[in-house]
Amino acid sequence: MEHKPQDAPVAWRELFTRTHAPALALVGMGVWLHAADSLLVATMMPAMVADLGGAALVAWTVALYEVGSIVAGVSSGLAAVRYGIRGPMAFSALLFAAGCAVGTLATRMEVVLVGRLFQGLGGGGLVALSFVAAGMLFPRRLAARVMAVVSTLWGVSAFLGPLVGALFVSHGTWRWGFGFFAVQAVTLGGWILSRRVDGAVRRDASGGRRLPLARMLLVAAGVVLVARGGLVSDEGAVAFSLAAGLACIAGFFHVDRRRVDTRLMPRLAVDPRTRTGSALAMVLCFSIATIALGTYGPLLLTMVHGTPMLTAGYVLAVESVGWSVAAVAVSGASERRDPGFIAAGMMLVTASTAGLAVVVPAGPVWMVGVFSAVAGGGFGMAWTFILRRVTCAVPAGERERVAAAFPTTQRLGYALGAALIGIVANGAGMADAGDAEAARVVARWVFAACIPFAVAGLAAAARFVTVPPDDDDA
Repeated sequence: MEHKPQDAPVAWRELFTRTHAPALALVGMGVWLHAADSLLVATMMPAMVADLGGAALVAWTVALYEVGSIVAGVSSGLAAVRYGIRGPMAFSALLFAAGCAVGTLATRMEVVLVGRLFQGLGGGGLVALSFVAAGMLFPRRLAARVMAVVSTLWGVSAFLGPLVGALFVSHGTWRWGFGFFAVQAVTLGGWILSRRVDGAVRRDASGGRRLPLARMLLVAAGVVLVARGGLVSDEGAVAFSLAAGLACIAGFFHVDRRRVDTRLMPRLAVDPRTRTGSALAMVLCFSIATIALGTYGPLLLTMVHGTPMLTAGYVLAVESVGWSVAAVAVSGASERRDPGFIAAGMMLVTASTAGLAVVVPAGPVWMVGVFSAVAGGGFGMAWTFILRRVTCAVPAGERERVAAAFPTTQRLGYALGAALIGIVANGAGMADAGDAEAARVVARWVFAACIPFAVAGLAAAARFVTVPPDDDDA
């Protein structure tokens, strides 16, 4: 077998050989199921609420999915070390299929929530293990091409997810959307089990590190308690749920910091005086600030403006397009320009958050799409440089933990944001919003509530781009 040097040009056709094509299909299917699912469900949500009721539980469909994704994402790397890729990835696919099946058969929104938790566990495991597979099943010289395929597929999924959801709702029922993804997930799980896909993965026969179950339960309990605040009407009960939920999240960071050998997050993750802490605070705040459109956007656009479901879905999809275009456009910038791109990107996201607070209630709908694309462009402009600026300032042994902390923090922000926005929406009358004017009031409150988090994120961004490496970071 001919061995090519690492710096030799890589042709696209090298990915589609008998050796690498099956692994590429494995990675691609894992990413597709996770990436398309969220926009599929968001697009179908107006039809689901019309059929099942449960408008007060809309935020839970996102919060529980993200909780499942966080738990699965944290567990997947350790599971791959202990068992290889084949077993955990097949299990994730079948768990995702089970969640879709529950959604297909649901007669109440509460049942859909159970399915969404299973989908989050399965989908989060699939995407995390897909990235593990991308690093383990391909030679290093093909890594850039594989990640380019993954990024392209993520953008394609953002377009096809709303289309699939709208087609099933328009020409059948939203249940078929869940069923369609269940069939794909079962097929993927069976295909994985029928093949040897572990490649050169090294298993830890001694069992490796134990899964941090207590810490994962603290995160899950924190998000669920915050989300519960949206289901109670008494102000004291709302305050108690919020306080208890945030205490669980704080407890997670406290316990994690003391686990020297099994820490999941960087030691300075919650210290805003440091570069690492301010970066993670920025990601957390902006994730909270931007989840409202994905959670309530299609539903409120349909209720307030009579927007067709396919159009409402694509209003969300253009955010992914903006992200991809901006990321490609600035990807060759030198390191000295990192602070400028980060600051500019986060200012765009903040401006978009304020703009959505105006145009979602008042229209026009096309401007909602514009601000969605602006938010995606801001994230795309800044994201790569955020990672580069942080990881270049931490010890080598901490870099992997810091890099892994960003998607975990992002998903935690999405889960907390959905839970918090659910409290605002239900407090504004979401459950009883029977006409366009009532829905418009909900939209004003929901998107206005995102602005303080965006401002806090912008303040953290200002700190991040100006603070020098801390003694503990360098």
